[in-house]
Amino acid sequence: MKDGRQRKNIQIGIFVEIVQKHHQASGELTKGVVQKILTKSKNHPYGIKVQLESGLVGRIKNILD
Repeated sequence: MKDGRQRKNIQIGIFVEIVQKHHQASGELTKGVVQKILTKSKNHPYGIKVQLESGLVGRIKNILD
């Protein structure tokens, strides 16, 4: 499985699971397709922040593609 903390593993159009800011405590995951990559750095310890096609924003926990 690819690492969601590395920006090089993320492309627009891949299917992922994210955790939204208000779900970080519970760890509730949301599935969707990446529309926009919001994190500019090469990596991030909590996961690369993306916007899904649904408009939701969160950090990638799992790459499902």
